[in-house]
Amino acid sequence: MRRVVVTGVGAVSPVGLTAASSWDAVCRGESGVDQITLFDTSAFASTIAGECTGFDPLTLIEKKKMRECARFVQFAISASHDAITSAGFEPDDAARDRVGTFIGVGFCGLEVVEATHERLRTKGPRRVSPYFIPSAISNMAPGQVSMRWGLRGPSLTTVSACSSGAHAVGDAFKWIQRGAIDAAIAGGAEACLTPLGVGGFAAMRALSKRNDDPKAASRPFDTGRDGFVMGEGAGIMVLEERESAIKRGAPIVCEIVGYGASADAYHLTQPAPEGEGAQRAMRAALRDAQLTPSAVKYINAHGTSTPTGDGQELLAIKGVFGAGAKDVLISSTKSMTGHLLGAAGGLEAVFAAQSIQNKMAPATRNLENLDEAAEGLDLVRGEARQADIDVALTNSFGFGGTNVSLIFQAHS
Repeated sequence: MRRVVVTGVGAVSPVGLTAASSWDAVCRGESGVDQITLFDTSAFASTIAGECTGFDPLTLIEKKKMRECARFVQFAISASHDAITSAGFEPDDAARDRVGTFIGVGFCGLEVVEATHERLRTKGPRRVSPYFIPSAISNMAPGQVSMRWGLRGPSLTTVSACSSGAHAVGDAFKWIQRGAIDAAIAGGAEACLTPLGVGGFAAMRALSKRNDDPKAASRPFDTGRDGFVMGEGAGIMVLEERESAIKRGAPIVCEIVGYGASADAYHLTQPAPEGEGAQRAMRAALRDAQLTPSAVKYINAHGTSTPTGDGQELLAIKGVFGAGAKDVLISSTKSMTGHLLGAAGGLEAVFAAQSIQNKMAPATRNLENLDEAAEGLDLVRGEARQADIDVALTNSFGFGGTNVSLIFQAHS
């Protein structure tokens, strides 16, 4: 099987508009959570989220083309540009047949759906834009990216709730590993900060109501957590077959070595007891990487800041790592970015890669009183911690009981 390396990372997030600025922010413990400005929240129980403040799509997308691009597509293009630029990735025309585009999306262009419905309701069907469907459907994230850079390999979208981006990275890894393609743009994108998106999660009582203190609202593994905080953005990486990357002198960030996925087959929204499905995903990733649990030095946890989910993930980590769990650094960057839903796995894969590149584990912000399930575990809090991280694992779980674990390793 061929080896696959990460040669570039890109991001648009609530804490930064590039991968580099996002990483610097989470290592400083900065929160991107604040009051929602994208729509009027006066009637909503939760009024806070992680917005990509200052994002200007017109820096990369022509004004006339904006009608083709819902907000999540704009994020995908921007983060892909960041990743491709950092990788110095410029395949020649013939090579583009073997470059895939894999971008996971949880929903679609919700803001376009809502605006189009209002236009239909008030002005009739003749006023519905012909760009409505092609601007809003989920696969336009990889579609627009592939068209922009002329990438003619497989273009597809994984839609698996909050593990969508992680599935996309894992699937791209496997396509390259088995020789079907030579490189891929892979990750996740999401933009659901709309009345329908926020209202839907609020109706489930899933969101934090700490509206008076936004930056303290996302608090994974803390006993004071009261729900997750929504976020938006994209996390993208360039994956390449190792030998061709070395041949072109690519700046190798790290190697991707393991991908595990599972289904809880248990409940619509709640994880299986003891995180049983998550355990199977982590074990599958370790088997795929041919690593023992003791090799993992850092876990970028799914850690959404929900009372049930956080505790079950910690129990799952204990189940997989056993007595060695105490030696693994664990943190959740969602404490600063909020939960990017379908983009979370992409962004957190970028952070896991950067933790190896920079030998640094970001801290979990707002972690003051540990969940009892954290007993005996080394949850990084207070400040980011310098450490010899040569293997990092990242978890992504979603509604419907879908679980993904990815493992990255220092390149040698």
